[in-house]
Amino acid sequence: MALIASSKVIPKKNTITVLDGVRGFACLLVIFYHVNTFTRVKHIWSFNDVGNIVSAITLVGSYGVTLFFVLSGFLLFLPYAKAMIFQEPWPSMRTFYIRRICRIWPGYYFALFFLIIFAAPIYLHIDHWPQLAFFLTFLMDSSSHTYQAINGPFWTLAVEWQYYMLLPFIALGMRWFVSRSDDKWRVPTLFTCLLAMILWGLTTRAWGHSWDINPQQQLWVPSYVHSAIRFVIYGQSGKYLEDFAIGMIICSCYLLTQRRPELTMSLLIKRYSWCIWLSGVICFCFMTFWYITPLYSALVPYIGAHNWLCELGFSISFGLCILGVLFGPPVITWLWESAPLCKMGMLSYGLYIWHEPALFWLMDNVFQHFVSWSAGARYGLYWLCVFGLLVPLCYLFYRCIELPGVKLGAYYTRSKKAMQPVKDTATREAVTMQP
Repeated sequence: MALIASSKVIPKKNTITVLDGVRGFACLLVIFYHVNTFTRVKHIWSFNDVGNIVSAITLVGSYGVTLFFVLSGFLLFLPYAKAMIFQEPWPSMRTFYIRRICRIWPGYYFALFFLIIFAAPIYLHIDHWPQLAFFLTFLMDSSSHTYQAINGPFWTLAVEWQYYMLLPFIALGMRWFVSRSDDKWRVPTLFTCLLAMILWGLTTRAWGHSWDINPQQQLWVPSYVHSAIRFVIYGQSGKYLEDFAIGMIICSCYLLTQRRPELTMSLLIKRYSWCIWLSGVICFCFMTFWYITPLYSALVPYIGAHNWLCELGFSISFGLCILGVLFGPPVITWLWESAPLCKMGMLSYGLYIWHEPALFWLMDNVFQHFVSWSAGARYGLYWLCVFGLLVPLCYLFYRCIELPGVKLGAYYTRSKKAMQPVKDTATREAVTMQP
């Protein structure tokens, strides 16, 4: 009971705001990957031109998606972790779902129908309605016919949405175990549940990937049952539960460090935050460059692209960096708190959705008129369009589509007490600031 009774919030700046910068960095990583991929396809550069090290850097941006998953695990698990560790009120499932719907649906469905009408009208034909149904229900990551179709980044929204739908029930399952533990075992029990979630993610990834490599292996159940199981628990590239679980573990460490600063773990995290951050950077560099080392043949079955430990390696790297940034000195945090990166984080949803179709359109209609330019100038033109055209358009998208949805979700989930008029100025300000 001491863990709960003596827990307290230490007044300090809101360190969660640095995660806006981290989100912006994740978005830039993904855009960096696609710009490099498209410019290579257009023969602006090649792997032979830049060498192994630069080639590895150009490819690692694809794991910005992993960072998004880790961030989602961290942020969405916060209220559940508070409830389980400190016995705060259990979060409302209705509130959670309404806010997720109002945050994701407006931007996604607007982009989906816009792209179907102007770029993929074939999905309006009756013979493509079954595939369209997968997009309408966020299942497009589970079928080979819809995976990365219409808009490449859409498949990750399916993974995110499925995690949103499962999280309240996953948390309830963890709560069942945690609530039956003695007070001193509440936190270890929670971490055990999260480790079990990682194990499930790794097991399903290894199983699903084995069928990608050898689809002719013996079935132990009827083929239709096997296909249904694979559809649900693996899809086309996994459900990435190990990534979300790493974020949930970092979330729990963050809460304990904030509310129980006298714990040995809290003291170590704060004292050695720069070491934690540096460990994450070293791990990230290893995951980026390992395949150009003599260790390639030994490690490729484990951390090669899409193999069962690859995602875990990157998610641990990002998790350590996030924990280090949250409690690190200004020399570490200044970049993530910078206004430009935080603004990119604010626009990250729109940028993530629109950057690929926008780049495709520019390649087909604009960039072809500049083939006489030097390779460096043509490469720079891509980034000029990203920051000069795409960012302003995504700001309009945020103001006109995303923000009204967020406000609508806040309105429908506001407590009755918060909606009542109040006369006291301080109370009125507090009510207004409620999310």
